[in-house]
Amino acid sequence: MTKQFAVIGNPIEQSRSPELHHAFAEKLGITLHYSKRLAALDGFEASVRNFFEDGGVGMNVTVPFKEQAFALCDVLTERAKTAKAVNTLWMQNGALHGDNTDGQGLVDAIRALDWPLEKTRILILGAGGATRGVIYPLVQAGVKEITIANRTLERAVQLVEDLHDAVAPAQLNVMALDQLAGDFDLVINATSASLSGDALQLPAALRFNYAYEMAYGKASSFLEQAEQRGVPSTDGFGMLVGQAIEAFSIWHGVKPQLKDFLSKSS
Repeated sequence: MTKQFAVIGNPIEQSRSPELHHAFAEKLGITLHYSKRLAALDGFEASVRNFFEDGGVGMNVTVPFKEQAFALCDVLTERAKTAKAVNTLWMQNGALHGDNTDGQGLVDAIRALDWPLEKTRILILGAGGATRGVIYPLVQAGVKEITIANRTLERAVQLVEDLHDAVAPAQLNVMALDQLAGDFDLVINATSASLSGDALQLPAALRFNYAYEMAYGKASSFLEQAEQRGVPSTDGFGMLVGQAIEAFSIWHGVKPQLKDFLSKSS
């Protein structure tokens, strides 16, 4: 019987997870079926329970259910605990396990670009869930210092306080988004501002060597500004593929090579 996998969210039509997982499986000679599941906003838990009771093996979770998935799990990885959000589920010995592969997906995508991470200084724009999910894996990858810039400074301060024990090896700082300045190896945009009319302006006092936009598939003023400076930059497609590969490796015990799948037509 073909093993069943799925991605659950609301909305869900935009998800590229089925195409990615089927591509990984084809490359590695694995037989599986991966589908999209639309859950009612108040029906997430029931949908997850039904999926696994029907013999489902693994499930990815997308917006807006990652926090609910975190609360539902019996066993959590360290990176899921730090992120307080789960995007990968599987059943093991009767217990629902949860992980967050977003941050490792980002790390792997940056490494695939041959951009440095060891002993670097990184600025992350935004203090929401996307930022929370990537800090622990970045620190594990050897990043020396991470500064979080946010419109509401208090939210960035709270995030740093929440993560202090989990990421003790690295130095965490905060900065107001309207006071951007300083020298950084890499700037990561985890806000939606550069995709909206409320475009984020990067001042001349902010200097950086690389730029990573977490979003993908849309025009980004953040990337446009990086390109105007002649700074190497990319959107978040590599992160999307990377987090999917990490989930695939959890379920199947084998890890596809990220560079094999970085063409956006894959």
